[in-house]
Amino acid sequence: MAEYKLFFKASIEKDFARIPKKDLKKILQRIDRIAVDPRPAASEKPSGQEPYRVRQGNYRIVYAIEDKVLSVWIVKVGHRKDICR
Repeated sequence: MAEYKLFFKASIEKDFARIPKKDLKKILQRIDRIAVDPRPAASEKPSGQEPYRVRQGNYRIVYAIEDKVLSVWIVKVGHRKDICR
């Protein structure tokens, strides 16, 4: 299986600035694993919506997969109380 290329939406930099360093390190490790396997068993695809969502502690990573060009777009990263609304 080919590894997917990661792309980040411009607003992700702001999202990262709000996250404590210890949590951010784990989130970045999870994002690296998404590049290898964009549809892990723990991922969720909310019904009627395009992006996928995966948990990392109290944080959620929202991303979209483009299989034709083997790319993953990280759309949003945030605390679960803000993402799950």
